[in-house]
Amino acid sequence: MKYIFMLIVALGSLFGADTYEKYDTKLPDMVMPDNNLSFAEIQDYQNYKIVATHFRNDKNELRYILANPIGYNALKNKLKVMPEGSKFVKIGWSVKEMTLFPSALEADKIQRVEYMVKDSKKFNHDGDNWGYARFVKSGEKYTPWMHGTQSCISCHIAAKDTDYLFTDLQSTF
Repeated sequence: MKYIFMLIVALGSLFGADTYEKYDTKLPDMVMPDNNLSFAEIQDYQNYKIVATHFRNDKNELRYILANPIGYNALKNKLKVMPEGSKFVKIGWSVKEMTLFPSALEADKIQRVEYMVKDSKKFNHDGDNWGYARFVKSGEKYTPWMHGTQSCISCHIAAKDTDYLFTDLQSTF
C-alpha cells in the first residue's frame, strides 16, 4: 500500500507540475455606490494574466494590470476596440526597498484593486461602454471608493483613441 501511495505522488508530481493551482479566495461582498459593480464581479482576478506594469510617480505606486481571457486575447490580437466582457484589473501596491537588494524597489502592500468591464448594455459614458470600480484597502479591510466612478471616467477619457485603455500588452519576449 505504501508503494502505491508513493507511485501516485510521483506520477502526480510528474504530470501535474505544469499546472498552476488556482486561487479560490472569496472577495468581500461590496458594491460601488454609483453603478453597483461588485467586488465579486472579478472573483477570479488572481487567475487573470498580467498584461502590463505601470509606476505612478504621483502616488509612488506600482501597478499590475491583469486581463481576463477576453481582454487578454483582444490585446494579444491587437484589437482596436475591446469586445464585450473584457475585464482589466489594476492592483496598486505601495513600494519599499528590497531587503536583499536595496538599490531596487519591490511591491509592499496592496493599496487598491480597481477594474473596468466592457458592457455596453449597462454602461455608456459618452460612448465608452465601460463600467469602473475601485476598492481601497486599509489594513486588512477593503471599502468601495465612496467618491464614485466619475474620477475614473474623467481620467480614462484621455485614452479615448485606445478604447479608454492606457495599457498595451507588454511583450515578455
